[in-house]
Amino acid sequence: MTVQNEILVRVVGVSKEYAFGKQQLLALRNVSLSVLKGEFLAIAGPSGSGKSTLLNLIGCIDGPTSGSVYIEDQKTSDRTPDQLADLRAHKIGFIFQTFNLLPVLSAFENVEYPLLRFKLDKQKRRERVSKYLELVGVNKYAKHRPNQLSGGQRQRVAIARALITRPSIVLADEPTANLDHRTGGDILELMRCINQDKGTTFVFSTHDPRVMEMAGRLVRLEDGEMVTNN
Repeated sequence: MTVQNEILVRVVGVSKEYAFGKQQLLALRNVSLSVLKGEFLAIAGPSGSGKSTLLNLIGCIDGPTSGSVYIEDQKTSDRTPDQLADLRAHKIGFIFQTFNLLPVLSAFENVEYPLLRFKLDKQKRRERVSKYLELVGVNKYAKHRPNQLSGGQRQRVAIARALITRPSIVLADEPTANLDHRTGGDILELMRCINQDKGTTFVFSTHDPRVMEMAGRLVRLEDGEMVTNN
């Protein structure tokens, strides 16, 4: 569900090459895409199609070989590494298929961690963390470490961590890949409810048919090229 026709992300004529020894791998070829505020968008394609590469470019984890990426009309290639790190911290939330939780921290501490670079006092941080743990339904597991949680519970903690900074966009890279069918469905429903209730923008990379069916818009990639943009 889009809140308004405000363009949040623009990818303009982007190509991405990687060097493997003397060989060059073209991961993306002349891809253009706009993401509207409030969208629930899926980037789909088989393994090696370039969908995770595209997500990494939108997330400022990597830069394009050619073309440009804009986040809220700011060209990412014009920013220094420190500025990009600041942009990621304040504007972009990430959800990974392997959860990427810090094993030595509790669920509460994992969610709190991104807030430590913000100017919030301890009480306000704790109130916000509790709110988001409750939002995703794992507040009773706040003191548990990741190895004490199920896969679905860990992914819920990861979603809370992605949302805790109130980012403009959440990027989810194969978020259901390591979950069983029922748990994956529950996680998708949770993210769709957050999208609809809070207006949070979600962009997925996926090959899961359930994500494609649930998406408000579906983009398909094959061999690094966009073949569908509905």
